Amino acid sequence: MDKRTLRSSTVVLGGMGVLAATLTACSSEPDERCVDRVTQEILPSYECSDSDGHGSYYYGGSSHNNRVSGGSFNRSAVERDGFGSSGSSGG
Repeated sequence: MDKRTLRSSTVVLGGMGVLAATLTACSSEPDERCVDRVTQEILPSYECSDSDGHGSYYYGGSSHNNRVSGGSFNRSAVERDGFGSSGSSGG
């Protein structure tokens, strides 16, 4: 394989990585889970959609052993602002 072919392959692969990162970062919807506000335990989705349900939607964060952490019950607190954005504003 000559150097020209190797170089063009590297450019194509690098460009694909940048495109994938951009598409991932521009996703506007944070993860949404139905969670018990007191125990932070993940509940079935009907607990949030039913008016008699005991859950609230929890956005972002992660889950471990059926409990959540690192997110918020406030959706706007975790909405993604896009690629390269700091997520804060002056005031």
